[in-house]
Amino acid sequence: LWFKFLDPSSVLSHLFLFLQVVASLIPHKGIKPALFWQFLLQAYCAGFNHANRNATATKDNKTSMKQSILIVGTVAYSAFAGALPQIILKRFRLIGAVAETFSRSLLPIPLSACLAAFSVMVVRSEEADNGIRVFDSKGNAVGVSKAAGSKAIKETALSRATLFGTTAAFPTLLLALLKRAKFFQRNPMIIAPVRHVSTAIIFGLMIPVSFSLFPQFGKIKKENLEEEFQSLDGHSELFYHRGL
Repeated sequence: LWFKFLDPSSVLSHLFLFLQVVASLIPHKGIKPALFWQFLLQAYCAGFNHANRNATATKDNKTSMKQSILIVGTVAYSAFAGALPQIILKRFRLIGAVAETFSRSLLPIPLSACLAAFSVMVVRSEEADNGIRVFDSKGNAVGVSKAAGSKAIKETALSRATLFGTTAAFPTLLLALLKRAKFFQRNPMIIAPVRHVSTAIIFGLMIPVSFSLFPQFGKIKKENLEEEFQSLDGHSELFYHRGL
């Protein structure tokens, strides 16, 4: 069942993730609900990143103790950081429209993007440490490259930051415009459902967009690889699987 939640093609996975994304971005009345939903979201993201990594250079495709500790640490840190806007409001008792707007509407945008990228870079750090397999144009494996692993991580991190950053930004901009309309001023109760629905829609639309920002089979020039690859004749560039 757990793998169904992490399978990007699973409807169950999408529904579960949509719920977490919407719940993590809505304003909460207290710190505990914010931490709870952030924990669920960050745990899912860490699990997804780990399950869809490039483990070609990992022995027996097993998770090392170091990697397990990194995953747990990433979830704990990201959950706390994700709830930071709510913590700022409650613990430091910031009052005023400007402070509330910043903490509830503006801060979550860069925070969501940064935490999404951070999760990818930490959870999949072994790809840069151990390297990933690279292939020639015919699909033959020619070795393991740390440089290709680093490039795969950076591309995936940027893709994930685009997904979550855009998802956090669009509803905020939409609501800022709608609140000026007389209809929404007379019916403020409609604002919350609009936020939830728009978040789910933009997230669903951005999933294929973000996943296609970089090809699954990336290219890397031979001169950007380690010295052992420089002696390969007839290959100006090599290929690697980026993961998801």
